[in-house]
Amino acid sequence: MRQVAIVLVLFMAISGCSFFSSQKEKTAPEKAIAHMLIMQTDSFLAAKNKLLTAVSNNVDENQLQQLFLQTRLAYKKIEWAAEYFDPATSRLVNGAPVPEVEVIGNQVFDPAGLQVIEALLFPRYNVASGKKELLRQLNLLQGSCDNYKSYFNNIDILDGQVFDAAKLEVFRILTLGITGFDNPLTQKSMTESATALKSLQDVMAHYDSQQESADLRLRLTAAISYLKQNTNFNSFDRARFITGYGNAISTSITILEKKLKIHTIKYNRLLRQEASTLFDKDAFNANAYEPVEPGLETDKKIALGKKLFADPILSGTNIRSCASCHRPDKAFADGLVKNTVINSKAPLRRNTPTLLNAALQPAQFYDLRANTLEEQVSDVVQNRDEMHGSMTIAVNRLWRNKEYRQMFTAAFPMSKRTGIDTSEVMNAIGSFVRSLTMLNSRFDEYMRGNKTAMNQEEINGFNLFMGKAKCATCHYMPLFNGTFPPRYVKMETEVIGVPSSKTNTAIDQDLGRYDIVPLEFYKHAFKTVTVRNAARNAPYMHNGVFATLDEVMDFYNKGGGAGLGIKVNNQTLPLEQLHLTATETKAVIAFIKSLDSR
Repeated sequence: MRQVAIVLVLFMAISGCSFFSSQKEKTAPEKAIAHMLIMQTDSFLAAKNKLLTAVSNNVDENQLQQLFLQTRLAYKKIEWAAEYFDPATSRLVNGAPVPEVEVIGNQVFDPAGLQVIEALLFPRYNVASGKKELLRQLNLLQGSCDNYKSYFNNIDILDGQVFDAAKLEVFRILTLGITGFDNPLTQKSMTESATALKSLQDVMAHYDSQQESADLRLRLTAAISYLKQNTNFNSFDRARFITGYGNAISTSITILEKKLKIHTIKYNRLLRQEASTLFDKDAFNANAYEPVEPGLETDKKIALGKKLFADPILSGTNIRSCASCHRPDKAFADGLVKNTVINSKAPLRRNTPTLLNAALQPAQFYDLRANTLEEQVSDVVQNRDEMHGSMTIAVNRLWRNKEYRQMFTAAFPMSKRTGIDTSEVMNAIGSFVRSLTMLNSRFDEYMRGNKTAMNQEEINGFNLFMGKAKCATCHYMPLFNGTFPPRYVKMETEVIGVPSSKTNTAIDQDLGRYDIVPLEFYKHAFKTVTVRNAARNAPYMHNGVFATLDEVMDFYNKGGGAGLGIKVNNQTLPLEQLHLTATETKAVIAFIKSLDSR
């Protein structure tokens, strides 16, 4: 009996150790993930140092290029966490190779990181002109790696953050990774995306003790396999990958998060955290950029805003309303090259853009001078050329109108109201514009599973748009504007060299963003507008220079302004011709037409 008791005690002790060890693994996967990230950062640093040594020792071009590709793959393993937890550092590691300005303080960050290094090594490496800068860029990466390690060593990572970051990485791959956004010269998009997904698979394996995770594991394995088997950049079927693999992975992450009852911290974001895919009907929050929470849209505010939008009472001479230039029958544009200055036949400075889906961008106007729709309303009403009105005078007019008094009181309840505040006018119209968010095109229906919603030419056009035609490296899917995914907190501008006329090989004299932020690289920079509903709101560009989508495609196919022979020293659009055939151009245009809201 004594021996049996001893055996029983030993068994219980061993079982207890196993139980608590198991419990520790279950309750603290984030600790293991943090440790994994530290080791992966070391691997990234080692790959970088290997390339640095090779550059210093003047090894041949092919070896340098291969070492660079290995360095990029090492970064892709930590991309999901680096971009989520330390985006400021990641901007210097794998950001776009153009200067970036911090809005507060106008601090300028010079281009740095892997994309800059890529341009120094590909397609050819010039030792004489490039070695010094290449060494400098590689040395800069040391500080970024130190930042990553410091973060992962000292900051607790929460399970909710892991799931949030994992899903955002899937969205990053679908919107940027498979488009060649961050490897435009090497075009190793599928290999890099497979590496990023494999890293996610390793991360999610820490939550693999539950049967619920089997579905996610299988879907990740299938997607990785598909990417590895289909590596050709131009022929890759992005439509098939997104609908057959990408959407399933992000959906599985969402389901697993709910089944495991992962605690999440809620943020106010354009892309809702609870969205299973980028194409859920309510995936995007049109109120995300609203200036104050009490201003969230209501039916009464929208009705009031709609009435104000069509009423010339806001203009200085009672002859022009918002709807005079943003016509509902013209997809809330006006179909003109440029509308006219109020009380004049002189043209306004710029073409009238659509207001459909305008709420899905963190800045307004071609030069991004307004941060909210409310600021845009105030600017337009009080602009001497557009409406030449006064918000102060307008609210007095509105208060004297019995119907408006009643509508404002209903939309903005308050006791003992004695007048109308200008902010209420702006918010009402802003609420109406937010109601014009319509992600309900045939393309959206196709991405939600209806395979009959698009024909084969349109699908081919989408694959070209996302690949060979390089449209999606500026017009980011699924919004197809310049709101940068997947965090959606900044709006992109581009310098593409728009000519002053179709027959003139001179750049349009409008300086665009430069007039707001006078930095040299912003000369002729304009907001990347949405391609949704583009088939319905010709003419195109900030000056309305192109009458048809065929003309727009021809402009891009030739390499923008530089391709037309215009000297544009700061052009951000790739200078090379796209070499799209007539059939391919026709397919891209067919796809753009599938983006019309319904």
